[in-house]
Amino acid sequence: MKAYLFDFDGTLVDSMPTYGGTMLRILDENGIKYGEDIIKIITPLGLIDTAAYFRDTLGLEMEKAEILRLMTDYMIDAYTNRVEAKAEVIETLSALKARGHSLNVLTASPHETLDPCLKRLGIYGLFDNVWSCNDFGTNKANPEIYRMAAERMGTTPENVIFLDDNLNADRTAKQAGMTVIGVFDETSREYIDEIKAATDGYIYSFSELL
Repeated sequence: MKAYLFDFDGTLVDSMPTYGGTMLRILDENGIKYGEDIIKIITPLGLIDTAAYFRDTLGLEMEKAEILRLMTDYMIDAYTNRVEAKAEVIETLSALKARGHSLNVLTASPHETLDPCLKRLGIYGLFDNVWSCNDFGTNKANPEIYRMAAERMGTTPENVIFLDDNLNADRTAKQAGMTVIGVFDETSREYIDEIKAATDGYIYSFSELL
């Protein structure tokens, strides 16, 4: 049996334009300038730390609670009704589960958007654990979150295969001791070479896991 730990946005579901657009909408509506690498920076952070980054680093003059409310409100409708699984994800996950492997999710997205999306897609029940960063009180830029996830899975980081489309998350999971497989997503195309250099493997199609 293998223990898999999957990212959600950009790995299991084709949601990065939705996720990124939601975050940038808040900055754009408030006239906040940001760099071209903003999505790369905020994707591993989770909503709470992204809100803190917007306020403390980018200078968004808004209470953190209000930023979080806007993020959640903007995302809930899209994830509940429109975000779809990436190609071959559902079939591959079902096959891995049938082989007896442990499937788990660790994502920056909150449960308010994560759970309804997985349930609508019919794959929520395939996972042994579905975690948001909020469940750990930290984010995917912190190596400790991967160690805590492995412990909750009843194993060690060395026995977990982590899959993510984000360069920073891949690097951090590798630092924590996991076997890391990079996942292609159109929004991270420019980082393919860097992701390949930082990981143990790279897949363009989910069926490659089989």
